[in-house]
Amino acid sequence: MSNEPTNAVEARARVTELARAARICMLTTIALDGRQVSRPMGLQEAEFDGDLWFFADADSAKIRQIRVNPEVNVAFSDQKHNAWVSISGTATEGFDRARAEQLWNPLLKAWFPDGLETPGLTLIKVHASSAEYWDSPSSTVVNLFGYAKAAVTGQPPNAGENHEVTF
Repeated sequence: MSNEPTNAVEARARVTELARAARICMLTTIALDGRQVSRPMGLQEAEFDGDLWFFADADSAKIRQIRVNPEVNVAFSDQKHNAWVSISGTATEGFDRARAEQLWNPLLKAWFPDGLETPGLTLIKVHASSAEYWDSPSSTVVNLFGYAKAAVTGQPPNAGENHEVTF
């Protein structure tokens, strides 16, 4: 069965579905010296319109980097479902109490021990401009067999479907 989207709305919905399933991502920002810097982040919310939300410390390097250069990339890897998503977009930072209450999860207390009252608590909103995803409907065993077959035959494996999406 193909996960081929038939239109832009379905493609965006698939990106949202894959990002929500993976939950943990690598957020890449641009350091002040121009290097790309990535760190793991826990996704709080992915909205259908392409906005991703994260909690952060307002005094962190990632926030300083976003303030200087808001262009970011968010990459998800869902090994369980053989799916990968790379989302490019623009990040903004700011604390919105109502949004924070909506997104708060008790597990976040490990990083923000005073909950929503943690000094310096802020939100990062990444508004997606484009995304690319790789989606393999096969199991890991089937994929490994495909790679082994490719190594023997010299023919590239069928690694699944790749789609580009504009938001």
